[in-house]
Amino acid sequence: MAFKGGRRPLVADRRYVATKAQPAKAASKPAAKKPTRAPVRRRRRNPIIAAFAWLWRAIWRLIWGIGWRLGLGGSLILAGTVFYFMTQLPALDGLLDARQRGSVTMLDRDGRVFAWRGETFGGQITAETVSPYLKDAVIATEDKRFYGHLGISPRGIASAIRINLSEGRGPLEGNGGSTITQQVAKLLCLGVPFDVAKWETEAEYEADCRQGSVWRKVKEIPFALALEAKYTKNEILTIYLNRSYLGAGARGFEAASQRYFGKSAANVTPAEAAMLAGLLKAPSRYAPTSNLQRAQDRGALVLGLMHDQGFLNDTEYAEAVANPAQLSQAAAARAGGFFADWVMESGPSFLTRETTEDVIISTTFDQRIQTAAETALSEVFDAKLREGSETQAAIVVMSADGAVRAMVGGRKTPNAGDFNRATQALRQTGSTFKPFIYAAALDMGYTPDSIILDAPLTIDVPGSGPWSPENYTKEYAGEVTLATALERSLNTAAVRLSEAVGRDAVRTVANQFGFASTLAEGPALALGVSESTLLEMTGAYAGILNGGTSVRPYGLIELRLQGDDAPLIGQAGGLGERVISPTAAAELIWMMEQVIEQGSGARARLPDRQAAGKTGTTSSARDAWFVGFTADYVVGVWMGYDNNTPLAGVTGGGLPAEIWKAVMLKVNEGLPAQPLPAASPESWRATPVVTPAIGNSAPSDPIGRLLRDLFGG
Repeated sequence: MAFKGGRRPLVADRRYVATKAQPAKAASKPAAKKPTRAPVRRRRRNPIIAAFAWLWRAIWRLIWGIGWRLGLGGSLILAGTVFYFMTQLPALDGLLDARQRGSVTMLDRDGRVFAWRGETFGGQITAETVSPYLKDAVIATEDKRFYGHLGISPRGIASAIRINLSEGRGPLEGNGGSTITQQVAKLLCLGVPFDVAKWETEAEYEADCRQGSVWRKVKEIPFALALEAKYTKNEILTIYLNRSYLGAGARGFEAASQRYFGKSAANVTPAEAAMLAGLLKAPSRYAPTSNLQRAQDRGALVLGLMHDQGFLNDTEYAEAVANPAQLSQAAAARAGGFFADWVMESGPSFLTRETTEDVIISTTFDQRIQTAAETALSEVFDAKLREGSETQAAIVVMSADGAVRAMVGGRKTPNAGDFNRATQALRQTGSTFKPFIYAAALDMGYTPDSIILDAPLTIDVPGSGPWSPENYTKEYAGEVTLATALERSLNTAAVRLSEAVGRDAVRTVANQFGFASTLAEGPALALGVSESTLLEMTGAYAGILNGGTSVRPYGLIELRLQGDDAPLIGQAGGLGERVISPTAAAELIWMMEQVIEQGSGARARLPDRQAAGKTGTTSSARDAWFVGFTADYVVGVWMGYDNNTPLAGVTGGGLPAEIWKAVMLKVNEGLPAQPLPAASPESWRATPVVTPAIGNSAPSDPIGRLLRDLFGG
């Protein structure tokens, strides 16, 4: 059959093949039932264990439920506290200099800085402007992870606790593990300002800021985080560099660098940077002005940390260790500590001791003369005193107008505020008072050749009974000139002269020359039983040197505020009123010159120039003095014990005279010799005056007999 188109019709393939019908199978036997397994009986749990398991799950659910809520609440509180602190923090500039009081910088007579008082702030510095070595030293020493943490370092705290416990301390005693940010938080007192109504002193306020209690540590955390949120890392480091206390009154690294090295913190070397950074641990202990070797050892430790942390290469490290930091000349000398204290006391307190401003004081101080005085005292004491002796000494050097050039208030270099024996110790003056008796007599018309009796003497003192002075040697010279009596420091002659001219006249002359203390009323006035300070005595002798005009010792020339050229205070002291005539002063200078040339002060004789002075030894040798002058300077020396123990074998003509000579030799070194303004003996020897003899005088002396009857002698 043909298909249209030649194609077969499309037919679906048969997909299923029909199966043939299968014959029915025989009925099969029923299948055998599978044996059924007996049901497994579950073991009952131990009810105790079950109870514990249930309890544990309940506790865990409770802890988790409370924990995440507390964590969330604590986080919100922390975030709120951080935000609060952050909003309270001021601009950066307001945090760099937060001193409660200002500083006093003192300049010597040549305009060089020699002393500081108060809290010195050297000026604002930043982490970018300081020496890179200093920045690295601080990081290496205080917080090597500073640029990597968020203000607190759990690792650092844990390490500190471990160290403290291993060394037998409490967990928060000793090492604190604080980051630099946390230390800044302490420096800022967690934002609590100083309140004069709450704190008696700034020291108490700062001590509270530095507390290491647990609660204080807890409060530090949000404040430190707030600092990190408010300021950059370099800004936080800038606060730290400016506010840290670094010993010797220096607040901030700029002030410390100027104080110790005489240079800016931008220019310190690796060794200097290491020494400065080392002060952070204990500023007073490691201050180089207190113990240079200890400060250098601490600096070497910091250099090792800088090297280990890669801040210094091997060459830099070796060079720094081999050349440790040295103090500047001014800092090393520590010159003028006693002088500086005296100037601070003599100025108005609101511009000196209690100033809130930075003050500059120009003074009369001479660093060369100060060094000469200190060196001379040390040399004599080292040569003449046994080791361990507690004998003290004081020295004052001044010009004839009262300008104080140097002051030694004790044998050891002082700390600020130490007892100043030159200005604060009131001691009996002994025979150094006698020139003022002779000054009164000479001003009345007596001459150095006037005759006075040196003989046993008894005076009845109302209310005290008979008083009989004696000479130091127990011997008497009879009739002698006033010049000889002073030259040999004869006691009975001095008493007779004092009684002759009148005690009131003697007291008037002494007071006008500068004795501020109350002078004795009785006849013992002539023997120097009244008390005075070495500064007063030296100033009184300056009045003799300048021709009889009183002086007020002074050290302050000008006081001004830092950055202001107009002085607030000018010179307070100098020449005062005339006390005795120039003629009397010239005659007294000649008499005092004989004391050194051939009298009790022979040990003070200078080989190259004229000098005049007077020895003094008090009763029981509790005080020994020598005060005298050349044409250029007046020098006073005192020796004794602070507890008034008698000196063994020491008189004013002994060690004090030797110290005076040693000081004068160094002070006048390089100065041309100038003659003393002394009178010439020819001007008075033509008309000697016989003075009245007081007390047990020779029968041939009618005036003496009359006065003896009046005084009951």
